[in-house]
Amino acid sequence: MTELPELSGKAALVTGASRGIGYGVAEALVARGDRVVITGRNEEALKEAVERLGADRVIGVAGKAHDLAHQAEAVERAMEAFGRVDFLVNNAGTNPVFGPIADVDLDVARKVFETNVISALGFAQKTWHAWQRENGGAIVNIASVAGIAPSPFIGAYGVSKAAMINLTQQLAHEFAPKVRVNAIAPAVVKTKFAEALYEGREEEAAAAYPLGRLGVPSDIGGAAAFLTSAQSDWVTGQTLVVDGGIFLNAGVG
Repeated sequence: MTELPELSGKAALVTGASRGIGYGVAEALVARGDRVVITGRNEEALKEAVERLGADRVIGVAGKAHDLAHQAEAVERAMEAFGRVDFLVNNAGTNPVFGPIADVDLDVARKVFETNVISALGFAQKTWHAWQRENGGAIVNIASVAGIAPSPFIGAYGVSKAAMINLTQQLAHEFAPKVRVNAIAPAVVKTKFAEALYEGREEEAAAAYPLGRLGVPSDIGGAAAFLTSAQSDWVTGQTLVVDGGIFLNAGVG
């Protein structure tokens, strides 16, 4: 990004943002003038993302999302650098298994929940106590259409995203009226994370979508920007499905 807008006076924390959906979200927030802390496991990839987004507006904090010390460090860095954390976007996630849920290794299932659900709760708790409880703000949890309807071969991931949708509702109820909490449920977005779902057959996969294409990170970035903006000030506890119309195919005929 070469031309940055005037500062908005707001600051955000986006997890799992060195690439893919998280990067798309961070890019959308920076584009409107927010300052942003991004996290990711790979320190080198995180540094590259910071440089692309603008090192004068963005800070990278490397670590694993489920690690409590990492969560604390990310929030502390945001408070030290920006003096506030208005917005939290929980995007960090994992799906290390592909196959029937009947055969999933339970230790793997625990890892999926630890990263996809428990880490989101941890970041929400820390952001709440550090800034949002007294000052307000918004939280966006990146869920999935797999959390709304069964998805063959990614069952453990889908169940974790269903839990994340319920977590969104719980947080929205408890954190009101100071903080709005919503979720986004994307269908397949063209990222490295989702490559296995379309690699080598993108045209075929896209043909199933009424809008004729798979999602891209900026689609989710735009939705997150909306849910952290004044335009959504009366929206909380909701899950915004961003799916290119794929759920329309569930009808008869």
